[in-house]
Amino acid sequence: MFKTCIYCNRNLGHNEVVEHFPVGRRLAFDQEQGRLWVICEFCRRWNLSPLDERWEAIEECERQYYETPQSFSTDNIGLARLAEGLELVRVGKPRRPEFAAWRYGREFLRRRIRTAIITGAQVAISVAASLAGADIFWFFIFGGKKRIVARVHDDEGTRLCVVRKDLDQVRLVRAGTPDGWSLRVPYRPVEKIGFFTATGKGKRESALLSGPTAVRAAGHILPKVNSWGGTNAQVRAAVTLVEEARSPERLFERVAAERDAGRRRVAFESKADVVKKMDGNVRLALEMAAHEESERRALEGELAILEREWREAEEIASIADRLLIPESVENWIRKQKEKLAPSNK
Repeated sequence: MFKTCIYCNRNLGHNEVVEHFPVGRRLAFDQEQGRLWVICEFCRRWNLSPLDERWEAIEECERQYYETPQSFSTDNIGLARLAEGLELVRVGKPRRPEFAAWRYGREFLRRRIRTAIITGAQVAISVAASLAGADIFWFFIFGGKKRIVARVHDDEGTRLCVVRKDLDQVRLVRAGTPDGWSLRVPYRPVEKIGFFTATGKGKRESALLSGPTAVRAAGHILPKVNSWGGTNAQVRAAVTLVEEARSPERLFERVAAERDAGRRRVAFESKADVVKKMDGNVRLALEMAAHEESERRALEGELAILEREWREAEEIASIADRLLIPESVENWIRKQKEKLAPSNK
């Protein structure tokens, strides 16, 4: 059972209400489709649960949802807050715009607010420092350029570290693959884990990803490119683009084709294939499509790939936790475990 978010690697928390799934403080479930998600409290992303862990948990969620008096619902989506603090989101048969508003609208809004606060704080600190005689403005501009913002895998399973500086080099290109498109991802060959953050080192290289590998990579990279999130109007516009494409995977092919042809349309204002320079609605639509396509492929039998990502997230979280624990404390914990080992036999 996974315990950390596969997108931001933070702990998903736990609950004491759902006996068969004690993970998370906010669960979303769709009984008809047999889907169960854990919604991360930090990045607001939806983590799809493994198949073998969700069925009994969904039944528990359904029962708890109807037993609680504190519930709010529309015809398609309901929210219940349990006394223990757990929140349950019940998904019925929503139309795509309504479901997208629930799933992505709040996340995009929080992302916009968070980015605005961070940017404002950096400007305020820079101004205050300049008045005090210490010019740190350039530190905020260039200081975090090589911070790792996403970790993705190529077709061979090699982990690629994408730094913030290279996000403007991510490209969606037309290719002679079965899907008709590929994602060109810049990365750094060396990962250096510091006390507060991880940075990418070495000369920038690039990898051309296609198929499911490209979709999963896009799901990790696009939220960083779309750091300013989007408004409700932009969410609706993005949903319309996904609907017009008729399927998430066809949206990527369509956008790549538009870039390749150099056509100018309202939805595609920039001719460049650089993702960061695309129209904001298109970028949000691609992010939605990447998440939905990853879920579709997972439900069709590729759950093992997601489980590998969860295990990697656990590994990264474990490394991050150990960075703050002195070696003397780790030695003491190890000795205590050795003392208890004989008594556990």
